[in-house]
Amino acid sequence: MSKKLSSSVPTDREVVLGILNNSEEALNRLYTGYFPMVLQFILNNNGDEDDAKDVYQESIIILYNKIRGGEFELTSKLKTYIYSVSRRIWLKKLAQQSKKTNNVSEFEDVVAVEVDVELHEEKEIQFEKMDSALQHLGEPCKTIIQDFYINNLSMQDISEKFGYTNTDNAKTQKYKCLQRLKKLFFQV
Repeated sequence: MSKKLSSSVPTDREVVLGILNNSEEALNRLYTGYFPMVLQFILNNNGDEDDAKDVYQESIIILYNKIRGGEFELTSKLKTYIYSVSRRIWLKKLAQQSKKTNNVSEFEDVVAVEVDVELHEEKEIQFEKMDSALQHLGEPCKTIIQDFYINNLSMQDISEKFGYTNTDNAKTQKYKCLQRLKKLFFQV
């Protein structure tokens, strides 16, 4: 437990509990933990460090108020939540600036980044669903799928590892496992 507390980025649960318990340490670690990610986004999208500090401050205040008000429900990783809130705040500010200056071309680049981020968030959700499905798959299917797709073992290696008489039998088993995995994935 002490190793986790000494890390620069607290766990999501530590942050929420820390804020609920008025922990200044949890809040300070939250401030330092995810700022580089927000800074990079702002710098890449027509902003500077001061803009990033302002946006990050607003994001943390929103998070803090939601947690303290009992309105907070974490449906993604805290990092994703903070990034998303910061992104929305920054895009809103850029939209206001572009209305004042009528310079829409700069804003169009940022909109493309927002689409990329949304795709990334959707992929993260899909990966989490796949991980959950894989955890519920059971053996030997879980190991066969991991050995083939993650550990890059050949069908020959898998056949030998599990004692199949030939690679065709191992392929058949892998196919059956994939079918079960798909079924679990779409149930989750």
